[in-house]
Amino acid sequence: MSARNPVYRRLLPLLLPLLFRSLKITISSRPESLSMPSEAALFMFWHGKMITGWLLARRLFADRPVNAVVSLSEDGALLSGTLADLGFSLIRGSSSKESAQVRDAIAGTLERGGVVAMTPDGPRGPHHSFKYGSLRLASETSSPLIFAVIRYEAAWRLKSWDRFEIPRPFSRVTVTLHHIEVPRFTCEEELRSYCRQLSDLFSHE
Repeated sequence: MSARNPVYRRLLPLLLPLLFRSLKITISSRPESLSMPSEAALFMFWHGKMITGWLLARRLFADRPVNAVVSLSEDGALLSGTLADLGFSLIRGSSSKESAQVRDAIAGTLERGGVVAMTPDGPRGPHHSFKYGSLRLASETSSPLIFAVIRYEAAWRLKSWDRFEIPRPFSRVTVTLHHIEVPRFTCEEELRSYCRQLSDLFSHE
């Protein structure tokens, strides 16, 4: 799939909402009383579940702008164009490229009370492992983290590093939202330990 292919570029913003609307999505939350934050929030989902994750972010925060963090890769170029057409604001970059600018952009958005959506194991893995930077920003800005566990009843699974899944049209999808208040860290080891704990907690989801 090449970002330079204009067919993909034109079709994805049309096809993804159609697929999403066909899905029979059930949403629950932990804790059960969870409601979407009215101010700053980090909304996360695994890279392999992004077809549902991105559009779910738009649904849950329908009355607010959602800022999507997208890599500078070729696939990221295709994704960024699609997300822009779907109404997202964009923050381009990753942990390996333009990391300082990305960090500042995310922090600024959160400090202004905005919503940032991202895949904590993207853009190149490791699979189902939180990156330190996203948790550090949540801690430093005192922003809640909403992690979406997405399970497909039926899906096509690709042989990629993220085990990317494409839900079958009209299939059932269960989503569990976890509200996480990230603590303040007094040292780097505390951050790394917490990152491992969260990765272990959601690694099989």
